[in-house]
Amino acid sequence: MKDLTAKQRKTLVRVLIAIQCFVVLMTIDRIWKLEELFPAPVIFVMYALPYLLAGYDVILRAFKNIRNGQVFDENFLMMIATFAAFAISEYSEALAVMLFYQVGELFQGYAVGRSRKSIADMMSIAPEYANLEGDDGSYEEVDPDDVEVGATIIIKPGEKIPLDGTVISGESYLNTAALTGESVPRRAAEGDDVISGCVNGEGTLRVRVSKAYEDSTVARILEMVENASSRKAKLEGFITRFAKVYTPVVTIGALLLAVVPPLVLMATGADYAFGEWIKRACIFLIVSCPCALVISVPLGFFGGIGAASGIGVLVKGGNFLEAIAEADTIVMDKTGTLTKGEFAVKKIYPAEGASAEELLTVAAAGESFSTHPIAVSIMSAYEQFGGQAAWGDRLKDVKEEAGHGVSCIFDGKEVYIGREGFLADKGIDVEKIDDAGTVVYIAADGTYMGSILIADAVKDKAGAAVSDMRAAGVKRLIMLTGDRKEAAAAVAKELGLDEYYAGLLPADKVSRVEELMNSLGEKEKLAFVGDGINDAPVLMRADVGIAMGSMGSDAAIEAADIVLMDDDIAKIADTVKIGRKTIRIVRENIVFAIGVKVIILILGAIGFASMWAAVFADVGVAVIAILNSMRCLKK
Repeated sequence: MKDLTAKQRKTLVRVLIAIQCFVVLMTIDRIWKLEELFPAPVIFVMYALPYLLAGYDVILRAFKNIRNGQVFDENFLMMIATFAAFAISEYSEALAVMLFYQVGELFQGYAVGRSRKSIADMMSIAPEYANLEGDDGSYEEVDPDDVEVGATIIIKPGEKIPLDGTVISGESYLNTAALTGESVPRRAAEGDDVISGCVNGEGTLRVRVSKAYEDSTVARILEMVENASSRKAKLEGFITRFAKVYTPVVTIGALLLAVVPPLVLMATGADYAFGEWIKRACIFLIVSCPCALVISVPLGFFGGIGAASGIGVLVKGGNFLEAIAEADTIVMDKTGTLTKGEFAVKKIYPAEGASAEELLTVAAAGESFSTHPIAVSIMSAYEQFGGQAAWGDRLKDVKEEAGHGVSCIFDGKEVYIGREGFLADKGIDVEKIDDAGTVVYIAADGTYMGSILIADAVKDKAGAAVSDMRAAGVKRLIMLTGDRKEAAAAVAKELGLDEYYAGLLPADKVSRVEELMNSLGEKEKLAFVGDGINDAPVLMRADVGIAMGSMGSDAAIEAADIVLMDDDIAKIADTVKIGRKTIRIVRENIVFAIGVKVIILILGAIGFASMWAAVFADVGVAVIAILNSMRCLKK
């Protein structure tokens, strides 16, 4: 109940009350026969009241559509078919058909009707203020919209960068995860360009604004998130498309069946029996009621959605299950999706005369006072080796040069730990490492000791997940990332991906996905898998967006069509399989329902089908289709 909208809850209550009335009436009729207890008008009212309670909205929609010029749709056919059933005193049939239809609509509404709230308000990257510097060096908090291009703003540690610009003084590390999805902080120093939405690290920055707020990176991301959904191609419901042709054909056919044959017979002098032909027309309308389709099709998708939820995958609608079933291209973000998003020591390269344990110990000592992710990863690796960070008098004079490295005295030796250039400035030659990732170089007393490679590790199940996706029928697997090309190439090679694109900002990812979508065939679909706020525009732009539910951002989860609740990308292949099974079962129902109805329609038109046959073609076919749809629930 809590997952239903207020309107859906009201409809559910109405339908449940109507079902109870229907059960009571059918029970009384079975035991005592209603026609023996009550006069016909009373029986009519007894069935008409629950009928109107359950289906008055269908009737209203039909009349509104007629008024707006949209005469033939499923609402119109449901109204005409049930009115015809009442006209020939098949009251229980009329009520049952309306109840079946409304239950199917509730399933459809539950599966695909939950409206998606705007995620712009949830985007935490939007800055609330900017520190505008005055001529006297003081600053005041102002709205980012009020800051002009060329003005100077102050970004203190822990604050979001409110506007795009260039650093004119100061040095710090920026957390760009909200924009690029990459967890490695990026160094910003004088002369470097910075973009809005990043979070400043430990240093204070003075930045000259280069773009007005409406043109800034944050504003563009918010705009993309708000507009991407309107560009997303939405699949129109099968029943609505089918009804555009089916409904007018059967309605006109029923009218012709009621009028033309008796007129022809009357003209030839034969017994024309208007009443008999009107009854045949009513049978024709009852048989033609599409309740088997309007129930089994959404119920089939609902069953598939249920099967997916059973393995920890939330699918937000049947149309998205259909889209993932047809996806032959899957595009994935790197950090947090294919990789763990957590930095760790990947390799240790000791120089001649030094051991890996000694190298890691020296590095851990020097980085022990830093909270930088790279330092944390070194300390974690040291502890895994069994080391304990209890240096005592062994460690002295620790000094950190932001963005470069750390110097200290350890075991009486002068130690340098940091970038290649940091050691070069101290006159120390290093053995350059070209592997993908961040390399920390270490030297002691002017002697090069070796280096440590730190990288974001590929998820344990990523390789198997890629293989499973290929086995499920996915033809192309592509990776997009804001990370460096070297790191992207290494991950793509390790996982055996078909293509990769590196160094991308959110707008670049959207453009790249649009290019890939334009290159696909008419019936081919593209799915995108991501986890960060920066992925929200792409998730909404793709044919189907898949987000990480456990570690992913709220924005990505809200923007996505499918959510992996435990971040296990191996379940993407399972979801593809569930989607394809669901589509197969739904198509079986469509062929079966239409096939039986066509046969009974023909037999009814020539007088060989009774009302019982009409009931079977309507309710019986619906029940069989529903039972078949329940197979979708099996994992």
